[in-house]
Amino acid sequence: MIECKEISKSFGGIRAVNKLSGTIREGSVFGLVGTNGAGKSTCLRMMAGILKPDEGSILIDGEEVFENEEMKSKVFFISDDQYYLPNATPKDMMEYYRIFYTCFDEKRFSELIQKFGLEMNRRIHTFSKGMKKQLSVILGICANTKYLLCDETFDGLDPVMRQAVKSIFAMEILNRDFTPVIASHNLRELEDICDHVGLLHKGNILVSRDLEDMKINIQKVQCVLDEEKRKELFQELDIMQSEQRGSLLTLTVRGTREEVLRKVEEKEPIFYEILPLTLEEIFISETEVAGYDIKSLLV
Repeated sequence: MIECKEISKSFGGIRAVNKLSGTIREGSVFGLVGTNGAGKSTCLRMMAGILKPDEGSILIDGEEVFENEEMKSKVFFISDDQYYLPNATPKDMMEYYRIFYTCFDEKRFSELIQKFGLEMNRRIHTFSKGMKKQLSVILGICANTKYLLCDETFDGLDPVMRQAVKSIFAMEILNRDFTPVIASHNLRELEDICDHVGLLHKGNILVSRDLEDMKINIQKVQCVLDEEKRKELFQELDIMQSEQRGSLLTLTVRGTREEVLRKVEEKEPIFYEILPLTLEEIFISETEVAGYDIKSLLV
């Protein structure tokens, strides 16, 4: 388990992370989402023990991670711009990481390099951006660490490779003690892989919940009904967001599907239906309730 306790980090006069607290459970796929500059990369670097929080503490399985070699060996960090040794080949990087990660799986590394169509002895600086991303994921998986921290890992991968990486993550979770933490500014990218999501904004987490719980307890409903019934419905429902276009009323409300449907049906609307909610819509609604308007910022 990764525990962040009131952590803060500043660079000069810029407060990148501000008294952030949260827990990442073992065996979950945790998505850390937020706008550019929200503090995602800084959080991951502190979790990996690369940066030390100015305030607060980060615990990996109950122990401080910074300057703790044993705890750092449980974590592999894939940065947005992964560093490779000058003129190195994938084979060189495998041998390099094998020094630090004693459980590095060389056989699996060779198999994945071949499956992804990469060349073991080709210079990495001749790789495309997507190929470098693929290599970083393969290195992270084969390091066999308990925690894999991914910063914008899917950025630069084509749709086929994105799905391949997601499938590998799913297999790792089934076969061993593995917890990936994936930071991204793209909510749609995480929706079909993460089971717990935290929204980071201005250095702090606004919302952190299981994805299924959010979907169960927030509904989007469209209906057509007269003015008097509309006023009654607004009083009875826990409305997070509303929009009126002509006679069509669209509401995002808290509550189970059954509760919301029952209250809407009691008003005898001319028309009504429950619509599926995307992760993006859920977070926009949550952040607007918290006083933030980030519609134009989420991708």
